[in-house]
Amino acid sequence: MNKPTTTNHRRWLLMLAAFLFGATYPLAYAPFEHAVVAILAMAGFFNLLKMASSWRQAAATGFAFGFGQFTVGISWVHVSIDSFGGLPLAISLLLMSLLCAYLALFPALTGWLWYRLNNPRWRAFNLLLLPSLWLFGEILRGELLTGFPWLALGYSQTSSWLFAFAPFIGVMGIGWLVACLAVMLSYVTTKRNLYWLTPAFAAVALATYWANLQTVSQPTDKFAQVALVQGNIKQSLKWEPDQQWPTMSKYQDMSRPYYDHDLLIWPEAAIPAIEIQAQSYLQNLDATLAWKGSALVTGIIDYQPYSQVFFNNLIVVGRRDPELDKSSYIYGHNNRYSKHHLLPIGEFVPFGDILRPLAPLFNLPMSSFSRGGYVQHNLEANGWKLAPAICYEILFAEQVRQNVQQDTDFILTVSNDAWFGDSIGPHQHLQIAQMRAKELARPVLRATNNGVTAVIDADGSIMAKAPQFTEAVLTAEVAQHRGQTFFARVGHVPVLALSGLIILIAVWRRWRYK
Repeated sequence: MNKPTTTNHRRWLLMLAAFLFGATYPLAYAPFEHAVVAILAMAGFFNLLKMASSWRQAAATGFAFGFGQFTVGISWVHVSIDSFGGLPLAISLLLMSLLCAYLALFPALTGWLWYRLNNPRWRAFNLLLLPSLWLFGEILRGELLTGFPWLALGYSQTSSWLFAFAPFIGVMGIGWLVACLAVMLSYVTTKRNLYWLTPAFAAVALATYWANLQTVSQPTDKFAQVALVQGNIKQSLKWEPDQQWPTMSKYQDMSRPYYDHDLLIWPEAAIPAIEIQAQSYLQNLDATLAWKGSALVTGIIDYQPYSQVFFNNLIVVGRRDPELDKSSYIYGHNNRYSKHHLLPIGEFVPFGDILRPLAPLFNLPMSSFSRGGYVQHNLEANGWKLAPAICYEILFAEQVRQNVQQDTDFILTVSNDAWFGDSIGPHQHLQIAQMRAKELARPVLRATNNGVTAVIDADGSIMAKAPQFTEAVLTAEVAQHRGQTFFARVGHVPVLALSGLIILIAVWRRWRYK
């Protein structure tokens, strides 16, 4: 008579343990960067999956792990909802819980598939199965409903030796490798597995040592003097009409001492005016910078009255080419970038006619954008070529990869993380930019409204960064790099093909067994 009660207790204990493993998982990411925690948390998750007695229990274990992972790891989202959503605390917490529950469905899918496809007798094959299924879940999470690939497993290793694999297998490949190490660690607890695990650990160690010895790009003898301007404008004031001119004047005043630099960078939507209405300001700035021999890249909103569409843009003013002693800016010129990946709710509202009347959260300023092309021309500023990514577009490794050409000098990412206050979000955002630099062997220039503004070298290390929540101009001398990484040529195709093959073999063996 006590068996159902015991079974229920066991189920809830498994879910609690999975939630706790998931809640510790974000300690592997910035600002904590305890990379080994990701391996330990995934090893704990795998051990719990092995204890599941049904597919329902395996799926529930995956859901609990994911719910803990995202409740802690993206807690910064609630800062934005609570501060700017205009909703009661209970409702904002409910929305946050629903978001985390949705994201937890992907680890739940991983747990369910693993239970259905694994066989305890295939230990060596299981070493590859869970990483492949985890990668499959991350791919779905990064694509469905515009995608949200935040906290991908590979980002946890920017402070470890495994970071050296980024130019070869990218963030997804590193995540796959971390999951493999977690499964291997789980199997180490059984002594008889050491015979086949020892060479596996040795192979990973040797490959890691080799990767850390490789030089994937070379600096040339050309350097750019860059100045990244962090205006520290309060989000609550940014779009107030009476703050428009003070904000524009502030950015210009902060930049004036640096007009002798090759490049000046202002953050996302730094100019809080519609481009067509700011022509006098932009033309004066353009003429001044061209005369000084400099160029500025700035974020600005473009509204096209004939088509009645908005774009979140980056434009270049000043010199396009250092050899041409004249300004280059005219409204509508092609030396601009329009954001492709739009943020749901923040930049476009699904079912807007229904949701917008419900709460201020669904009617934020500038939340009706159209998207630009997936691949666009590099920006040209004072002879330098920049591959842009606005805000969370820097998460999308394939999009950034396809926009970085062999003659691209720098990756440029601009953002406005003022939405997220003093949270872990901006630090994770910077960590993601480090991965793009390492994958593609190009320096990253990252300008934000209130931090973290930084310059990242081609090896993924942070060259310089400005303190958060301050008015600051970050200057650096950044080397041009040449050379194309293996990841830049083929992307994630090898690891995706390997994972797909492993899953197909598991499906075939399951079907044959049945």
